[in-house]
Amino acid sequence: MARAALIVMLLFVASRVLGLLRDVVISHQFGTARALDAYFAAFTIPDFIFNVLAGGALGSAFIPTFAAALANDAHRAWRLARAIIALTFFLMTALAIVLAIFSPPLVAIAVAPGFTPADQELTATLMRAMLLTPIVFGVSGIIMGILNAHQHFILPALAPALYNAAIIAGALWLAPTLGIYGLVVGVVAGSILHLAIQLPWFLRFQISDFRFQNLKFEILNLKSYDVREVAHLFLPRTLGIAAVQINFVVNTILASTLPIGSIAALGYAWRVMLLPVGVIGQSLATVVFPTLSAQTARQERAAFRATFSIALRATLYLTIPASVGLFILGAPFIALLFQRGQFTARSTADTAFALQFFALGLFAHSALEIITRAFYALHDTRTPVIVGIGAMALNVALSIALIAPLAHGGLALANSIATILETLTLLAILHRRLGDIDARQIAISTARILAASLVMTIALIAITNLLASSGAIIIAIIGGALGAIVYLVATIILRADEIAFIIARVNRKS
Repeated sequence: MARAALIVMLLFVASRVLGLLRDVVISHQFGTARALDAYFAAFTIPDFIFNVLAGGALGSAFIPTFAAALANDAHRAWRLARAIIALTFFLMTALAIVLAIFSPPLVAIAVAPGFTPADQELTATLMRAMLLTPIVFGVSGIIMGILNAHQHFILPALAPALYNAAIIAGALWLAPTLGIYGLVVGVVAGSILHLAIQLPWFLRFQISDFRFQNLKFEILNLKSYDVREVAHLFLPRTLGIAAVQINFVVNTILASTLPIGSIAALGYAWRVMLLPVGVIGQSLATVVFPTLSAQTARQERAAFRATFSIALRATLYLTIPASVGLFILGAPFIALLFQRGQFTARSTADTAFALQFFALGLFAHSALEIITRAFYALHDTRTPVIVGIGAMALNVALSIALIAPLAHGGLALANSIATILETLTLLAILHRRLGDIDARQIAISTARILAASLVMTIALIAITNLLASSGAIIIAIIGGALGAIVYLVATIILRADEIAFIIARVNRKS
């Protein structure tokens, strides 16, 4: 599992680097212009559909059921796969058509009511094209789950890299002539590549009775036990993800009433914060989820607790210092990445302001990836939903309360506060559910991590003050490197379990 996690993490790094390059190219072309606000706003509904129905919800319900069926009967598992692929494709297509027809009033009422009519029309046009992506991503997400259940992670981890590469190509070669529509072409092409990269393994290793031409007949299998089990897990998970996505919709609505560029600044800050979340939290969660599901199926509760503890401690070890680094070095880091072309110093200031508040919740977003996967592996999707709905309500209330004093920064702060409380609540419930989650060791490790992060904080403040006149690039590069070194040395001195494990592995190899 550790080797798989390392491979997936490296591939996630490559994907996230391409994601940063994508944002660099987009920022150069558009800065924080209103057209980019429309582009980000147009993403709201397609992302909502994919994440709620065909993305995380269906994947988290499908993988445990598919893995359990695969352990007993491969034929049964692939019948389930056929039925879910067919159902996903037909439902996503029907929903996309309906939403495309009603996109203008949808934008005016629920997405960007603060936009002018012309901007709303542009947003609706962009949204219609982007509604193709949930259809493709829906099928791709199921195939990704099948590959992960077979402990195959490389192609699924490469898929986001191709998606980002297509958007970069659209921004570089199409945007100069097609404007913001060039980005949309890249998005649609990227979704197709996301699916295409996974098909070779799928077509090569699928069992003999799986045939794409039989998908239309799989509607007859929708009453099978396994499909009902997926539905049983899927429906609560849908509500939970819907709660998260509603937060993004509310943020877009509120930000549409703020000055031009606020939505774009939030979008850039969110994507920068998601870099460590994706590289660390999502990559570890991707690898650990099939293992937790298999341990649940075999009723190996002690092994389950050990796996969860290791994954959570590794996540905190890497993301707590990342939170500190982004909070202190956010502005120079944003300037290093984006401040060129149409992305001005004002754009940097607006984005860095939001990033500081998002950074406060970075570790919680990453830990939540591991904690929720533990619940899903236990076939419990209701508990994360209930807690998630409460977090959504808190997020919305805080967003409304904080937008006046902090503008778009208040929206970011509301998100961080709600996510931290959601993470702590779920962790406490999981502890009671399992009897023990290795809580003592997690607490000791967290204390050491916090102590090392405090040393890193003091060092970063001193470094930024010392290099204050050296420019953003020097501060970002030297400050980031020295901060990481200080944190590493501090964890070695404090004998953090995570670094001790790495040293032991290196000594064993030598």
